[in-house]
Amino acid sequence: MVTRRTILLGTAGVAAVAAAGVGLLKWQGSEATAATEGHFEVTKTPEEWREILTPQQYAVLREEDTERPWTSPLNKEKRKGTFACAACDLPLFSSETKFESGTGWPSFYEPIEGAVATKEDWSFGLREEVHCRRCGGHLGHVFNDGPKPTGLRYCINGVSLKFIPA
Repeated sequence: MVTRRTILLGTAGVAAVAAAGVGLLKWQGSEATAATEGHFEVTKTPEEWREILTPQQYAVLREEDTERPWTSPLNKEKRKGTFACAACDLPLFSSETKFESGTGWPSFYEPIEGAVATKEDWSFGLREEVHCRRCGGHLGHVFNDGPKPTGLRYCINGVSLKFIPA
């Protein structure tokens, strides 16, 4: 049985991260989950993160907060391009996978291969948190109510992203 966590990173993504020795993944049986504490390619002290992130970005990316719905200008972003991590610039989502979910946050049905990892979040019942695999930054959550072809909805805080036009 293939778990959703394995699908999120994809087989190639898991292998690439493991081969790089990044330390992002911790293995629990056959599942890979994001380690929000650990060794990442991009690491900074809390003070260093505060120097490069706005207070709202810091709260979301480093403290797993959530921005208010309908506040991100990225909700209306329709141009072709890439959505990257606001903390470390890693490309996370292609504009081709963005869709209007009606939730108030930018939503995507698929990340770029190997860009994100997840971990269980029990703060409001069981959910799957989405994190940047390079810096561990909290991006949002993934749900099983998205469109085809994946059926997934990556509900992402706009403040955790930056848009890079094609």
